[in-house]
Amino acid sequence: MTLFTITIGFTTSIILTVMKIIFNNTRNILLIIFLLVSFTSSGGQTLTPASEKLSFLFIGDIMGHDEQIWSAENRETHLFEYDDVFKFIKPVISEADIAIANFEVTLGGPPYMGYPQFSSPPALAAACKNAGIDYMVTANNHAADRGRKGIEGTINRLDSLAIPHTGTFLNAASRDSLYPLMFKKNGVSIALLNYTYGTNGINVPEPVIVNILDKSVITTDIRKAKANNPDITILFLHWGTEYDTVPSKFQTDLANYFFSLGVDLIIGSHPHVLQKMIWSKSITGGKDGIVVYSMGNFISNQRKPKTDGGAIVRIEFTRQGNEMKISDAGFYLTWVYTPIEKYRKKFFILPCSEFENTPEFFSKPAEYNQMKRFIQDARSLLYNQNINIRERIYNGTDWM
Repeated sequence: MTLFTITIGFTTSIILTVMKIIFNNTRNILLIIFLLVSFTSSGGQTLTPASEKLSFLFIGDIMGHDEQIWSAENRETHLFEYDDVFKFIKPVISEADIAIANFEVTLGGPPYMGYPQFSSPPALAAACKNAGIDYMVTANNHAADRGRKGIEGTINRLDSLAIPHTGTFLNAASRDSLYPLMFKKNGVSIALLNYTYGTNGINVPEPVIVNILDKSVITTDIRKAKANNPDITILFLHWGTEYDTVPSKFQTDLANYFFSLGVDLIIGSHPHVLQKMIWSKSITGGKDGIVVYSMGNFISNQRKPKTDGGAIVRIEFTRQGNEMKISDAGFYLTWVYTPIEKYRKKFFILPCSEFENTPEFFSKPAEYNQMKRFIQDARSLLYNQNINIRERIYNGTDWM
């Protein structure tokens, strides 16, 4: 090895070392600048990954009448297929970050049947999940239709399908450990609570539990939830008078009381018809609150006026400082379309605004006219009684 070779090697080593020092220092300087900017923009607070916005979709009564079960059965395999029921509404559901629905049937096993004591095939729950529904609430007046077996079957089937749920429990220990249901989405913590006014007079046998709408119990549960410091607290109530489009004073008083405890959203089901939705500004402690008294039917075989459809409600929260605050609220009208195909009644949930100007889609003019009547009745009610919550309208390419 010559002196020239040694010199070149030594010089190259020095150059590489100097470049490494410059690179590392530059990287460190950039890192320091980034941290200083971050610290300043956060007001000196340590930043944690969090979503700037979070959207919820709330869905009304998922029923399972006899005709729905017969429609879903494959006559050759005798398996049940419900996915087509949701194919037109799936894009609306999937758009939201979190979709929560009232599952108003049991998964109590055969014989599968509808009213008055519901037990649907597990395929119904699987199709709900496939359509984008993330969480189920199960405390409703049909929760005990199949007794202890039905309550346990519903819980175990939803667990096996990996569908989170709340409102009914296998025993007191399970309720104590799993309730209130706490979960996170995009760094935002949510508490979900669910209760029903009753179970149609059917006894709930020990050790299973159905959450009953008891003011003192709910007060204790809300305080337990608040001890976990959720960003958003949701109270899903099965309440009100069936087929009555006006909530009672008892309900409005309860809503005001629960808002005073720090609940952000009160979502109602049970009447099988629509009732008003109110977004109140600065109800307590400077916070907003929304109460939706009844969303009507999401899927059922009820065909009388005002029961053949419902509304799904979209509520958006936006981060303001360290809080998630309500920033937008609207609803989609939905209607259950039941044409006859190959001598069998089918069920499809339609987003009304997307189909209200396409009469050619419907197999009979009477079906189209029935949907138009539902839309007219729903708008007459909600446009006059809602406060700060408007209908979302389809403009041909997007929802506005």
